[in-house]
Amino acid sequence: MSPYICPICQQALNAHSSSKGYYCANKHHFDLAKEGYLNLLPVQHKKSKQPGDSRAMMRSRRNFLEAGFYQPMAEAIAAMIERHRNDITRLLDIGCGEGYFSRQIEQHCQQPEKLELHGVDIAKNAILAAAKKQANARFIVASNKLLPYANEYFDLLLRVYAPSNDQEISRLLKPNGLLLTVTPGPRHLWQLRQFIYPTIKEHPLDIQTPNGFEQIEQQRLQFTIQPNTEQRMALLQMTPFGWRAKGEKLSNIQRAHELEIEADFVLTISLKQHNA
Repeated sequence: MSPYICPICQQALNAHSSSKGYYCANKHHFDLAKEGYLNLLPVQHKKSKQPGDSRAMMRSRRNFLEAGFYQPMAEAIAAMIERHRNDITRLLDIGCGEGYFSRQIEQHCQQPEKLELHGVDIAKNAILAAAKKQANARFIVASNKLLPYANEYFDLLLRVYAPSNDQEISRLLKPNGLLLTVTPGPRHLWQLRQFIYPTIKEHPLDIQTPNGFEQIEQQRLQFTIQPNTEQRMALLQMTPFGWRAKGEKLSNIQRAHELEIEADFVLTISLKQHNA
């Protein structure tokens, strides 16, 4: 069974026997890039010339993540997957970026060769980098809102902060499939936010699950990090409030000496109901 459907007509995409690509019954064809990824984002589905994060934002995220600041969270994701491993073979990372969490899952899960790892992101440059770093995973360029995968193909979907369409999530998961989400905990990046907002509210712990899903496990993970000035700026670019850090606020964040920042995450696993 092919994991992919055509993003133009939604027919099954099959591997072409005589070329490195995929085609559907309506003769829409998509070439496999030499790096091993598949671009399933047609021009008519793009809202800009280069959708997704800019190269500068991707570079900042890469430098921050590969410095290991979110390693405890990545290991917690792998451990949570491992606890439900009997039900998981096919796994999709939605909004995977450069594939950091996919690589962490492969590194920290037992018998990773029995996992079929997939990743999707709208940013072509991010997917290119992911495919180069993890040749045994399958990466595609596509929109999170219209995911060109076959119905009920996956056992688990991973969503780390990424926006997505609840109907698509339900469509892609098998009955009793699992959705693992990572959301900000109550005090996530509290010290950074203090520089930007006059008053700060804690993020809610009550995580909403999509219709047709039942929450079966939740874990709150808290630790502190102490990035240097450059890494702090990279982290700021990764946040939804980074654009507010301008002028004096930005200067104060840059000048802060040995700033310790709270990382606070909520990991939630939800089970797709049979009738969803």
